[in-house]
Amino acid sequence: MNLNPENFMAKYLIGLYDDDEKLLAAVENLKKEGVPIHEVCTPFPVHGLDTVLGLKKSRLPDAAFVYGALGTLTALSMQIYMYTIDWPVNIGGKSNLPFPSFIPITFELTVLFAGVLMFLSYLAVNRLYPGQATRVFHPRQTDDAFVVAISDSAAWDKAQALFQKTGAFEIQMIEL
Repeated sequence: MNLNPENFMAKYLIGLYDDDEKLLAAVENLKKEGVPIHEVCTPFPVHGLDTVLGLKKSRLPDAAFVYGALGTLTALSMQIYMYTIDWPVNIGGKSNLPFPSFIPITFELTVLFAGVLMFLSYLAVNRLYPGQATRVFHPRQTDDAFVVAISDSAAWDKAQALFQKTGAFEIQMIEL
């Protein structure tokens, strides 16, 4: 088995744009012509790009709710177990189940679980594992350029023509 890194290199045709309006027009034209877009990188969020790309709604808010509920259940079950079963203390005839005193711990564990697990989920979903090599299509993609990457070699000729038509200031073939 040959694990040479050169065997895992992928080629991309990239088009660079200097304006977000040009980028949106280019993505619309590429989609209209049936060119599969591998990735679009922008230096700042572009309003409407997710709609034009046809991206689905993120499930991260749903995951945040589940993680928060897990934190709430963990906090309540832990405190109820400690106060009533593990170490019940009768102080002046007060209840063994003082729910108002559970509120601060429950709130803190809800926020902790939601925050930490959302962070880990974000890293997993975006494949940002420790030691993972970054994929930078062009050095200016984090500065001032908008990058559209096409990986399908059958569509490169059509994509190159569309890049030129829609005002890309630079078109290049790269290997990552």
